[in-house]
Formats: sequence, structure tokens, C-alpha cells
Amino acid sequence: MTPADTAGSLERSNTRAFAAQLFAPVDIASLVYIRVLFGAILLADVIAFFKNGWIEMEFIRPRFHFTYYGFEWLHPLPPAGMYALFGVLGMAAFFILIGFAYRISAVVFFLGFTYMFLLEEALYLNHYYFVSLVSFLMIFVPANRKLSVDAWLRPEIGSDFAPAWSLWILRAQMGFVYFYGGIAKLNFDWLQGWPLRIWLPNDLRNFPILAAFRNEVWLAMFFSYSGLFLDLFAVPLLLWRKTRPWMFAALALFHLTNLNLFDIGIFPWFATAMTALYFEPDWPRRAIAWIVRRLGGSPASAPAAPAAFAVQFRAATTAALTVYFAIQVLVPLRHWLYPGNVAWTEQGHRFSWRMKLHAKEGSMAFLLTDPETGTSWEANIPRYLPHWQYMEMALRPDMILQFAHYLADQETKPGHRRLEVRAEINLSLNGRREQPMIDPNVDLGTVQRSLLPASWITKLTAPRRKSLLRSSR
Repeated sequence: MTPADTAGSLERSNTRAFAAQLFAPVDIASLVYIRVLFGAILLADVIAFFKNGWIEMEFIRPRFHFTYYGFEWLHPLPPAGMYALFGVLGMAAFFILIGFAYRISAVVFFLGFTYMFLLEEALYLNHYYFVSLVSFLMIFVPANRKLSVDAWLRPEIGSDFAPAWSLWILRAQMGFVYFYGGIAKLNFDWLQGWPLRIWLPNDLRNFPILAAFRNEVWLAMFFSYSGLFLDLFAVPLLLWRKTRPWMFAALALFHLTNLNLFDIGIFPWFATAMTALYFEPDWPRRAIAWIVRRLGGSPASAPAAPAAFAVQFRAATTAALTVYFAIQVLVPLRHWLYPGNVAWTEQGHRFSWRMKLHAKEGSMAFLLTDPETGTSWEANIPRYLPHWQYMEMALRPDMILQFAHYLADQETKPGHRRLEVRAEINLSLNGRREQPMIDPNVDLGTVQRSLLPASWITKLTAPRRKSLLRSSR
């Protein structure tokens, strides 16, 4: 046998061993745990949409909706339809929680939630993208084989075990959030404490102990580097059994701090719940047994694992997992295909786990020009956009382009030449001096949306201004 044959044989052997590990039986307790928490957290979120009037405010009142590239064809349902959609989402979340019609409920929730997510680009949140991805994975995870209505109605599907891949895909999805969140922080601004130097003086007012130091540079640097190291080293230290409890505790504190510092919705709760999946698969069973013993009861004995699962479509499952995670690896890197600072151009920013990395502030105006008379005037933006859409658009070139097209359509009188639309937008990025973000000489009404680099976005050249915080040195 030649060395090449030996190497090939070893590679095939390692591949088979890895595949065997993916399909090895693991305790289903962790999957039941995440099914229940996933359903509970998302049910609470749906209830919040009804309670706070967000359905009407975000999907019914706006005259115009910003769309994601390639999804311009998606539109909100009529008012009654939008309320019905959220009612169905709440029901699907509850059914996932109790494990009733689980697969159908997971499919319905994924499709409904992703549709809602794609309706309005101004509402983009990393945690909604995260929920959409996890809800897709939950379709394939057999989390209803234990402690579910499905298992009660159909005892033949009941099992104390599930294939290992069903747990690892959820761990990996959480791991991508941490890893790419850390990679994104390896930039000059974050390493210099920006944008936390801008945010902390206001955000720490409600923290009694830290409030006294909220204007100190060293505190902003501490928060910046703490977040960087936690994200970068979360996965390896969660995988190592000796450091796992300490890293989990640190991450839980990190998420709790973010919950009180920033308005980031359900993400701290959901991320903490997902991070717990890195513990041994049977940890919820052992936790319940510990509680039962403390209450004087006799916990059930641990189930015996089967030797192996008789798995159908093993090759297809492995191929599907490979394709899915290849996408998850590549999509957050796509900003390298564009010139310039991604925090400025926003090209490749979304879907890349670039969370809380920049602060922009400044002024915005749209100038309309009648090509027939040469007269120009400033558009009345509040006539078309509520404040929350306006504030988000001011930071995002792609959304500015969309609104320019909408503005030209709305303001051009029938039978007349299409109005020209130019944007005068001056922004400061992470404490720099203000500079134009959009070339003010470009008629945005003639620019078509594209995934190609945008020449009408200016290059970031403004120097940094003096820090808003004081140094203790």
C-alpha cells in the first residue's frame, strides 16, 4: 500500500468515525429543555407585540416599508391578516412549548416568523435573525419525543434519546453568534473603546456602583475588552468541561448586563438558554433529580442508552448539515468583498453578527429637483415616515436609496419628468467628525439596488474628534 493509499484510508476512517459520532445517541433532556424555553420565550414575545401595540405601529400604520434585497415582493397583510398572523405565531409557539403537533408547529412558526422578519428592514435585529435560524433548525430536531403531548398521544415515538447531531446543530448555531461577534470586535474602533465611550455616560446612569465611573475611559475599555474576550473564547471554554461552568456564568452575567444597558429585547434570555446546551445532554434530568432528592423524593433512574440508532438518510443528513453550516461560515465574511469600512458603508453588515459596534449621529435632508424647471426644494420626510423608520434609515445607505426611489415616485406629478433626488446626509461614526455619507451630487433616483459595491457611498475619511470621556491617567 502506498503512502497515498494509507492517507486516503485514514481520511475515510476519520470521516466514518465523525459521522458515527453525529448519529450516536445522546440524552434527549437538553432538547426538551430548549423546546420548552424556545416556545415560552417566543410566546412571551408575541404577547408583547399585542400588548405594546407593535403590530399596528410597525406593520399597519407605515405608508412605506423598507424591504430586503430580493424580497421586494413581500408585503404586509391587511390589518386583520397581520393580527391573525401574530395569533398563529403565538399558537405555534405554545404548541412547540407543549410539544403538540410539533413538526407542523415548528414549520408554521418558522415560515410565519421569517415572513414577519422580512417585511420591514428598518426593524432588523440580530436576535430576530437568530430566532429565524433556530426556528428553522427546530423543525428537524426531534425535541417532541419526551414530555410532550405528541409522545403522550403516540407512545411509539417516545424516546429518552436523540441523535447527537440534533443537539450539536443548536450548539453550533449559538457558537457562530459568539465567534463572529468576537471577530467583528477585532477592529480599531472597538479596541479603542468606541462606541462605548459614547454610550456609557448615559447607559450607566441606572447602575448605582458603576455610575460614578461612567465618564472614565478605562471603564469603556474594560467593557470593550470584556465583550471581545467573552465572545472570542466562549466556544472553546464552553467545550472544555473544567471551564464550562465559569464561562457559562460569565456569559449569563454578560447577557444580563446587556439586558439592562441596551434595548435588545429577548436576545439575552434566548442566548443564555441556548448557551446552556453546551452542558452535558442530561443536565436537565440531573437537575430535576437533585431537586427531587432535596424535597425528600426518589428520582427516577437514568435511562440506559441504546447501542446505536437505526438512522435513515444518514448521507443526506450529513450533506444537508454540511451545506447549512458552510453558509453560516461564509455569510458573515461577505463584507470583505466590499471596499471601505463596513461600519460606514453597511455593505455586508447585516446577517453577520456585528452587534452594537458603531454609533452614528448627524443630520439628513433629501433635495428634490424638477428637471423641467431646475427648481429644488427639501422633501418633508415626516410626511412619509414615522420617527422609528426615519432614525433607522438615516444610518443605512441601502435604505436611503430605497426611500429616494419612493420619494421620486410619490412627488413626481403625472405627465411630468421624474424628479431628481439627492441626499445631503452628514454623519459622525464612533466619535469622528461629521462627513457626507452619500455623494450629494448623485441623483439616487437613477441608481438601481444591487449587491455590488456602491460607488455613491463616500469613503470614510473624517478624523476622530476628542473623546467624550475623561481619562484617569
